[in-house]
Amino acid sequence: MYGQDVLSGDWRRPKKGQIPKIPAELDLVVEDAEGRFCGAVVACDKEGVTLEDRHGRRRLFPLTPAGFLLDGKPVTLVRPAAAPQAPRRSASGSVAVEGLRARVARESRIYVEGVHDASLVEKIWGHDLRVEGVVVEYLEGVDDLPAIVAEFAPEPGRRLGVLVDHLVPGSKESRIASQVSGDDVLVVGHPYVDVWQAVKPSALDIPAWPNVPRGVPWKEGVIAALGWRMDPQEAWRHILGRVQTYADLQPELLGRVEELIDFVTTPHPSP
Repeated sequence: MYGQDVLSGDWRRPKKGQIPKIPAELDLVVEDAEGRFCGAVVACDKEGVTLEDRHGRRRLFPLTPAGFLLDGKPVTLVRPAAAPQAPRRSASGSVAVEGLRARVARESRIYVEGVHDASLVEKIWGHDLRVEGVVVEYLEGVDDLPAIVAEFAPEPGRRLGVLVDHLVPGSKESRIASQVSGDDVLVVGHPYVDVWQAVKPSALDIPAWPNVPRGVPWKEGVIAALGWRMDPQEAWRHILGRVQTYADLQPELLGRVEELIDFVTTPHPSP
């Protein structure tokens, strides 16, 4: 007379369609299927979903079909899809190449003044240089740069980039740079007396690089002013150890190294 018993059958299954599957995202508020516990999702893994109610009590529930109520309607909670991971970055900020095998070295080269410059460039740009097949060598000063450039014999496809310290108008370095620069030779530099200063003071927990009086060897003067009980090599190891990424370096150095890498990896166009 009254038709089918409304309480018979599986009340969790809607008359039409499937029970929706809802990702158990954090802070989603649901009830268990029996309506005995209501809370927000605080965790979800292969063991189940953990809910926390407004009193801070937590309970773990299995991820069973139609095991929860959302806005009074049955739902199946499922583990949320893993968020896509951002590409890994190298120390220079470029996208890291996974499973990198170093490219065969180009004929083009980058020269830097000294071993400290070379170790800093390697630490930050080493990955990029291996991707591009660029070798970095050091000069032990720039006084002999004209002869070194002549011996290198740069030409299209065999370019030379040079990074020097204290490249400011009127300096010895700027005069030497003007002698060797050309279509296949690029000399750039930063304004600092030494590459140490290209490291941001904040990376070393110092307020600033100290001013060293004329006539005092710069590295030794810095060490003394900062109260470091180290020789220059120990001081450099300390400084280099505090450099982790490009963010620890001054932009005056960052831009010049990037410029050199672009220069030696881009052949000079034919006339």
